[in-house]
Amino acid sequence: MEWDYDFVVIGSGFGGSVSALRLTEKGYRVGVIEQGRRWTPDKLPKSNWSLAKWIWRPSLGLNGFFGMQFFRHVVVLHGNAVGGGSITYGNTLLVPPDKVWRQGSWTGLNDWGAVMPGHYATAKRMLGVTTNQLLGPADLRLKEMARAVGAEGSFYPTEVGVFFGELGAEPGTTYADPYFGGEGPARTSCVGCGACMVGCGKNAKNTLDKNYLYLAEKRGAELHAETKVVNVVPLAGKPDGSAGYEVEVLSLAGPTRGQRRRIRCRGIVFAASSLGTQELLFRLKERGSLPHISDALGKHVRTNAESLIGVRFPGSKTDLSRGVAIGSGIYIDEHTHIEAVRYPAGSDAMGLLTTVMTLGRPGWTRIVTWMGTLLKLMLTKPVATLRVLTPNGFARETMIFLCMQTLDGSLTMKLQRRWFWPFSKQLSSHGDHIPTFIPAANDFAIKAARATGGVPTTSITEILLNVPMTAHCMGGAVMGRTPAEGVCDGKNRVFGYHNMYICDGSMLGANLGVNPSLTITALTEHAMSHIAHHDHRAAPSAE
Repeated sequence: MEWDYDFVVIGSGFGGSVSALRLTEKGYRVGVIEQGRRWTPDKLPKSNWSLAKWIWRPSLGLNGFFGMQFFRHVVVLHGNAVGGGSITYGNTLLVPPDKVWRQGSWTGLNDWGAVMPGHYATAKRMLGVTTNQLLGPADLRLKEMARAVGAEGSFYPTEVGVFFGELGAEPGTTYADPYFGGEGPARTSCVGCGACMVGCGKNAKNTLDKNYLYLAEKRGAELHAETKVVNVVPLAGKPDGSAGYEVEVLSLAGPTRGQRRRIRCRGIVFAASSLGTQELLFRLKERGSLPHISDALGKHVRTNAESLIGVRFPGSKTDLSRGVAIGSGIYIDEHTHIEAVRYPAGSDAMGLLTTVMTLGRPGWTRIVTWMGTLLKLMLTKPVATLRVLTPNGFARETMIFLCMQTLDGSLTMKLQRRWFWPFSKQLSSHGDHIPTFIPAANDFAIKAARATGGVPTTSITEILLNVPMTAHCMGGAVMGRTPAEGVCDGKNRVFGYHNMYICDGSMLGANLGVNPSLTITALTEHAMSHIAHHDHRAAPSAE
């Protein structure tokens, strides 16, 4: 049989880019299918008010790289581009606490404590992880806030994927490849503009198109941008995929827009993000293309028990947007981790989703409490309150707090028709409501604001809809011991199929309590290490 590729990798984020590089290094011909665009510094949006360049919602003509998906239980923020979420994520690359490997569906699948440190070390080297060298005003203020609540000892500068250049050199200096012995692209040192999440136009952020994916393409991997996978079918009457697969793709842009074609390959890597992989596998299972996908699909979806809150300083003379996107963090208790987040000056669009913080119980009574809180502030601090409710100046005046917990809790996703759009099936969330807010984090924000003269804020969806936001959707196709427990095994191999792997956030078996990008990278390194070097006489196999 003639193969177009040995492996097709669906998605070019942290798992997809790692897979592409390691498979090409082992002699496989690799095709990467990515529905997002390829971005270059000159094409990135100047601010997040450039909605057509920032927001990913193609049905509305918005072809950016930042997506928001709204569910009954949670609003999920995610990335969509060549390089996946690395184009819009906050650079933070942290190793989770050891206890996460003793929780959730992956418990006992491996001696993770012995296996993972080596893969984390490789991931850190490839992603250029280093300690943040540019503590901005918001980071220094977080340290002050930590002191006010007795948590100053937990303050730390984040570990980030940013190029800072030589110590003492002028920021904005361009260097020949500093990471891969001349094989990688030239890089420019960070100037601390805070634009990481709107797209780094300075060539300082270590996005995947500058490391894993860059090297994979250099070694022969072929990337098909603005292309969507719509079907995957086992070949030659072998329903377990042992004879290979036919992948049907749809072109989303350019002169071939709307055209479909078929690609034949010997193996598949699903790396389309937690939501993307879940939705695609649900559709393939339902239409009978991959009927043996485990019924555990859609279960154990986690959000890092996350909350997005903040403190705004109306009329502040201090520019809190300076620094890297996530420059520092603290631990306010053994379960609760808070990071200081920022957007660049002028990128105030997220201000439309924030309002003044209120306490109270989740539900309609909290709306009443919020209205009372808002009225009281309007009467006592009318100018400051109006400024808090106005998006203009949001990035310069606001400390955003990304709050995460390791406490377990999960949702279930299903593919079904939703009452407001009965024309087609969509992912929908089910199960008990996850916590709308983190009481300890809200208490910290209120005390910190009082100590520093700010106004505590929270997301409008949390107040009005009893729905939190998360930037870290994980699980849904988790690792497990058997198909009853998960969709893939401890080496990321999909139960019921040959040469099929899941390498993205959907595989994660527990709440990490930290940003998941580094763990996705390290686990994919682990998975790829078990695939044998290419033997042209045989199909790919695990070592």
